[in-house]
Amino acid sequence: MELGFIKEIIRYPVKSFRGESIHKTKVMDYGLYGDRSHALLDETRHGKFLTITQYSDMVRYKARFIGPETMTQYPEIEVTTPEGMVLHWSDQRLIKEVERKINRQITSVSFTPSHVPIGAIEEEHILLITDASIRKIGEMYGEELDYRRFRPNLYIDLIDKIPYIEETWIGKSMKIGSEVEIQLKRRCERCMIITVNPGDAKKDMSLLRTVALERDNYFGVYASVIKAGDIHAGDKVVLV
Repeated sequence: MELGFIKEIIRYPVKSFRGESIHKTKVMDYGLYGDRSHALLDETRHGKFLTITQYSDMVRYKARFIGPETMTQYPEIEVTTPEGMVLHWSDQRLIKEVERKINRQITSVSFTPSHVPIGAIEEEHILLITDASIRKIGEMYGEELDYRRFRPNLYIDLIDKIPYIEETWIGKSMKIGSEVEIQLKRRCERCMIITVNPGDAKKDMSLLRTVALERDNYFGVYASVIKAGDIHAGDKVVLV
């Protein structure tokens, strides 16, 4: 059954930084190529990643890959700071700037193109949301919502605009384009990260309260990869 098409593909080269909207990419065994492949470790919390929860302004750092995507190494990551400074991920000035702003020691970590562990990539390989669900939760919240608050990988434009229909797909598999197949696993339980406005990093706890009240604190669906391959924005999405 054809459900709609991929309206947008979003990956996050650096965990908790703003993602990049891309026209095409590879789906690996772990999810989108390079998704959360780079991160910052908070040395004040042994073994823990620095995230928006500790430093909400991370959402204002824009990260994107520049260069060809290969299986041997990632392209360079270009980071634009909230003040507009453009730095490469490997530039120690980026680390020093974040350390200065949060007054704690951090170190950078990265993974390989062949494997990014769960934990860096949240709780499953891929997170998807639909346009109908965004529209509906916005109505409940009382204003139009920026889908980026929910940090999805796949934003689906539905043929039948039925809010939360994605929850009925759990346990089934979905084909994307001509190559990729994923399995819908479970609903995504939400935390304070959705309260952070991706534009200015200001917090509004009322959105989390709305999701808790209206959706039992769940929004979006996690999926794991069955079959890897290439995907493109505009690819058809079919429930198998």
